[in-house]
Amino acid sequence: MNNYMNNFFENWQPNEGKKLVIDVDGIDYARLPVKTPVITSQDDIFKIVEQYALPHLREGDKVFLSERIVAITQGRAFPIKDIKPSWFARFLVKFVHKSPYGIGLGSPWTMELAIQEAGILRILFAAFVSAITKPFGIKGIFYIIAGKSVAAIDGPCHYTLPPYNEYAKLGPKNPNKVAKALKERFKYDFVIIDANDLGVSVLGKSDAKISDDFCKKVFRDNPLGQSTQQTPIAIVRKIMQER
Repeated sequence: MNNYMNNFFENWQPNEGKKLVIDVDGIDYARLPVKTPVITSQDDIFKIVEQYALPHLREGDKVFLSERIVAITQGRAFPIKDIKPSWFARFLVKFVHKSPYGIGLGSPWTMELAIQEAGILRILFAAFVSAITKPFGIKGIFYIIAGKSVAAIDGPCHYTLPPYNEYAKLGPKNPNKVAKALKERFKYDFVIIDANDLGVSVLGKSDAKISDDFCKKVFRDNPLGQSTQQTPIAIVRKIMQER
């Protein structure tokens, strides 16, 4: 390992079970996890970036933000005690596949948020089409119809950092607009991403030229911390090898 890489690894450490560097189409990229305090609705996403990410940024870096912190700062996370599931929400949740990687719409609280976000007719139509296509091995139709904002909805899990282990949240509002506003302010590219162990969804980008395929490949192992790591930001940096 050359001196550059030795110094690099001394300054940055990946989250447990993750790699700091990943190969994307033959090029190495580092995903530098940025630690923050617990983010609340009282926080401002611009101030968070300025305080915790900006001091580490270099020319050519891209900043990947967990969609969760963007949504939280927009006031789109709610204590489940304050959500009153409708009859439709309690009925539809019975048909949701329960995943070990996140609750998704597998609770009446998150299903109620989905109904409020997309409308009951769209959710019912998505559920109907999903039901008739599922026997043919076609997956993901529900979220294609319901939309990315519904796919980003998540609820309380045992591994979620308190107090959000008792919250349900919507996806971020206008994520492309947020990413572009961040770039205008800080002059770096931003990506708002929903990543878990099932896959990666790109919700917002500061520049349409940033490839969704690249974002999914560089984040394919979900390097952001989902719990006590408290690393909802990653700086993605192309690794320059010494000659």
